[in-house]
Amino acid sequence: MQKRVAVFRKEHFNAAHRLNTPEWSVEKNKQVYGKCNNDNYHGHNYELIVKVTGVPDATTGYVMDMKVLSDLITNKITNRFDHKNLNLDTEEFKTLNPSAENIAIVIHNLLRTEIDQNLELKVILYETERNFVEYPA
Repeated sequence: MQKRVAVFRKEHFNAAHRLNTPEWSVEKNKQVYGKCNNDNYHGHNYELIVKVTGVPDATTGYVMDMKVLSDLITNKITNRFDHKNLNLDTEEFKTLNPSAENIAIVIHNLLRTEIDQNLELKVILYETERNFVEYPA
């Protein structure tokens, strides 16, 4: 049986967002989303952990070249979301509520197409020090 290994890359980005469901009343949005429904948005210092799991290459010993993974995260995620208002500045969240859960799914989907399909990919996104999500679960 081949030995599977997980490698991790940690990055961060800062972004603003507002959780809001346009079909709902102002009162219901405030009730469901609370402070996260602030009319003027609010920001987070997101911590992103990308986990890639697979069998190390027999020649290089790598599951995935970490420089390649770092560059991929920078080009596909950080450059796209850092110092942005997710609701206003990104195509991904024009019509999708930018909850931590949805942000993690979007990040996963953006990276998945660029990473060997034989490797498992997991995204862990910290919205705050105490609140984080994992996709896929």
